[in-house]
Order: sequence, then structure tokens, then C-alpha cells
Amino acid sequence: MIRSAKSIGASYTEASGASSKKDFRNKIYICYVKENLKKQNANLRMLAICSESEKNVIRKSWAEAQKLILIFGEIVSKLRN
Repeated sequence: MIRSAKSIGASYTEASGASSKKDFRNKIYICYVKENLKKQNANLRMLAICSESEKNVIRKSWAEAQKLILIFGEIVSKLRN
């Protein structure tokens, strides 16, 4: 989980320093699709089901991951248009 989250953050940082709009679009796409933000969110949901004692903490993390999915999805959508 940590490696995946770290990878998404590193990809976003790299996108912020992109040399062109096309380069930015490609790097944001990597954050959103290639780094599997959606898979990370699914893993959090499964973890919440398996770990009753940490359910509230995991739900907060899931909510944050969901927000990131929406943000990156919106960026990718706007860049496509």
C-alpha cells in the first residue's frame, strides 16, 4: 500500500515539472491509470472488510483515495478535451 501511494505521489511530482502540455498529460495519466489509483482504493475497501479494529482509519484513507480518483479523473478528462 505504501509503495503504491508513494509511486502515485512521485508520478504527480514528476507531472508538475513536465516540459510540455503533452508531457504533463502523459504523466498525469500515469498517476491515474498506470499507477492504479483505482486498484489502491479497492485494496483499502477490502482491508476495511478484513480488519474490523482499524475500519474507521481505513475508511478515512479510502475517502481520501476516492477524492484523488475524482481529481485525477477530472484532470485527465479536461486534458482529453
